[in-house]
Amino acid sequence: MPYDGDVFYYPNFLSSQDAQFYFTIFKEKVQWEQPTIKLFGKAFLSPRLTAWYGDNQAIYHYSGIKNIPKSWFLELLQLKSLIEKFSYEEFNSVLINWYRNHHDSMGWHADDEKELGINPVIASVSLGETRKFVMRHKYHKKLKVIIPLENGSLLIMKGCTQHHWEHSVPKQSKLCFDRINLTFRKIIP
Repeated sequence: MPYDGDVFYYPNFLSSQDAQFYFTIFKEKVQWEQPTIKLFGKAFLSPRLTAWYGDNQAIYHYSGIKNIPKSWFLELLQLKSLIEKFSYEEFNSVLINWYRNHHDSMGWHADDEKELGINPVIASVSLGETRKFVMRHKYHKKLKVIIPLENGSLLIMKGCTQHHWEHSVPKQSKLCFDRINLTFRKIIP
C-alpha cells in the first residue's frame, strides 16, 4: 500500500460546548453564498453554502470562482489562533462550507491550486452533524479511506497528500442535520 500523504485526525479538538458555540456563531455571522461552479464545462449551483474569509491578499481560485476574502471577525480569529498553536502552522484564509442536510455535498477534488503552494497544509474543523470524509488515491482508485468527521474534530492534511489523494464529502442516503466545516489554508499571493 502506498504511503504518500500525511493525514492526522483529532476527534476531540474542541469540547462539545465550544463546538456548539462556534456552530451557532458561524451559522448566524458568516456571510453565506451559493455560487455557481463550473465542472466539465457546465455551470451548476454549488451543492452547499460557502464563504471565503482571510487576509486581504488571500485571493483563491477554484471551480471557476475567484474568491475575494471577506474580513476576519473575532470568533474566526479565535479558532484560527487555536489551530495555529496546536498545529505549529500559520494560515491566512479559511473556506467555510455549510452542509445543510444529507443532500449537500462536496465532489472529488484535491486542494492543489497554485495559490496553495507545493505541499499545502489544510486544517479542517467540523462542527455539527458527523459526516463521512472519503479519501481515494489518485493512481490506485480502489484504495479508499473513510473518516467520520465528528463534531469538534480537527483533520490536518499536509506533505504530499494533495498530490496523491482526492477527497470528498458525499451525499448521504439517510437524513442528517447540518454541519459547518472550516478549512484553514495559507494562500501564497
